Amino acid sequence: MKTSEMIRELCNKQNISISELARRIGQIPQNFGKKLKRDTVSLEEMKQIADVMGVIFEQSFILSDGEKIQASNERVK
Repeated sequence: MKTSEMIRELCNKQNISISELARRIGQIPQNFGKKLKRDTVSLEEMKQIADVMGVIFEQSFILSDGEKIQASNERVK
């Protein structure tokens, strides 16, 4: 699944428009829409989206020994 598809599905499940999401992360809806079209949303933007939507975002590489190299918006407690 493409990043843009993930974002659209998240918005659908959270009952929020793409335009409203863009405003919540401090972007102009038209520019954010173009990013979705090009599928060029950055890792930092994905973390921002997760924060404003109140969800956890994880992205990781899993090595052959099981070790994870992970990017997440989750705060370390």
